[in-house]
Amino acid sequence: MGTIATIPIIDPHQHFWDLGANYHPWLCDERPIAFRYGDYSALRRNYLPADYLADAAGFDVVNTVYVEAEWDPKDPVGEVRWVEALADREGLPSAIVAQAWLDREDAAEVLTAQAAFPRVRGVRQKPAAAPTPKSARRGAPRSMDDPRFRDGFAMLEPLGFSYDLQTPWWHLDAALDLARDFPGTQIILNHTGLPADRSAAGLAGWRSAMVALAEAENVALKISGLGQPGEAWTVAANAPIVRDAIAMFGAYRCMFASNFPVDGLCAEFKTIFGGLDAITADLPDDQRRGLFHDNAQRIYRLAV
Repeated sequence: MGTIATIPIIDPHQHFWDLGANYHPWLCDERPIAFRYGDYSALRRNYLPADYLADAAGFDVVNTVYVEAEWDPKDPVGEVRWVEALADREGLPSAIVAQAWLDREDAAEVLTAQAAFPRVRGVRQKPAAAPTPKSARRGAPRSMDDPRFRDGFAMLEPLGFSYDLQTPWWHLDAALDLARDFPGTQIILNHTGLPADRSAAGLAGWRSAMVALAEAENVALKISGLGQPGEAWTVAANAPIVRDAIAMFGAYRCMFASNFPVDGLCAEFKTIFGGLDAITADLPDDQRRGLFHDNAQRIYRLAV
């Protein structure tokens, strides 16, 4: 089997920011927000391509996909304009998942503006979500069931846009309905469906929701975001999640991603990608190359 040293990597989920030049409310405002990894004060610093390449040293990262980083929601196009200029200057990222608010009155205007940038491949909006499985209800405003959201979502396919979805697993029933109702739009579920609750009941709920969503062939999965606050990122802790995810979606629809610098709160880049390498060491070479490179290249339509 090939090793990670011989496999080129496309990292399909990472972020950059310059806090002196741009406004990211969650990073710039004095009051922190509730965050699944706990204290994120270490992220309140500039993070640019040179910082990412230092973190990824020793790995053959050939392309990356920048995912919107909760830039000022009043100016979603400004984020893409800044990232495009950064990429022109620094060589990274290779593609962009832009911010868009599909339920806003200016959705069509914003999406049309985003589509004019050559690196934009799709958009992300985090739909409204309940904090726990027991409190989850269908039909909430700004959720995937909201008619305004769905009207905006319908604009993606004509633009050739994919949709990055970040939502807890207890909302994946709504995601399945969305995928079935819009089969021509590629949906990419972020961060492994957020299996933060590692109790037996929590993992059972996650698996059930993921198995159901995997029935929709237009849904792909980013395996990332597996850190747990206060605990080390280990192969022992995360191998069952990674293997289950690949088994549910198939190696052809999964991508390994760093979520850096955010997941840097939990582990070094080499710990995460070295761990993913170890977890999949027994898979065929073509599947491993897909997980680390080829699937992201295909799904985000990157140059060969």
